Amino acid sequence: MAQVVVVCAIPVILCAQPRTPQLPAPPPMRFVSREERSQLMAAKDMKARLRTTIELAEAHLLRSEESTSQKRFDQASEEVGRYVGLVDDARVILGGLNRDKNSTRDLYRRFEIALRAHVPRLAVIRRTTPAEYASHIKAAEEFARDTRSEALDSFYGHSVLREDAGAQKKPEMKEPPDSNKRP
Repeated sequence: MAQVVVVCAIPVILCAQPRTPQLPAPPPMRFVSREERSQLMAAKDMKARLRTTIELAEAHLLRSEESTSQKRFDQASEEVGRYVGLVDDARVILGGLNRDKNSTRDLYRRFEIALRAHVPRLAVIRRTTPAEYASHIKAAEEFARDTRSEALDSFYGHSVLREDAGAQKKPEMKEPPDSNKRP
């Protein structure tokens, strides 16, 4: 009889224990694989390297979209991490170039145009992902948006005139006396 009571009490004890909250998914690793790094190093010039980087990043973004539609969120998160790694690598490489050259501005323009198309795609992935993964997709979306802003700032940085805080303003000119007025 004592054995029956113990067996009946186990489900009650298990139900009484509080559930542990579900932990969010780990953030995706940002990296560029060896194969991709060798493809980038094989590029003959910066234009070819940037083109290869954009193609590889778009391939990772496409695989992430496919994995998200198939409900494989771990794999989709991994692909987003690889995408962010490639975008970060391109940002660092472009940041080391001379910004006064027209060729560098053209590279920034190409990079900005590519990122302009990626941000909405990341937003779609984020909307169809569970909450534990969506925060990391949101971070990747914000990173792409910030990198795009940085590319735009670099491209237009030479044409913006800034007012010096210590500079004195020119005195306003007074209107010349009107000669048609009668005293």
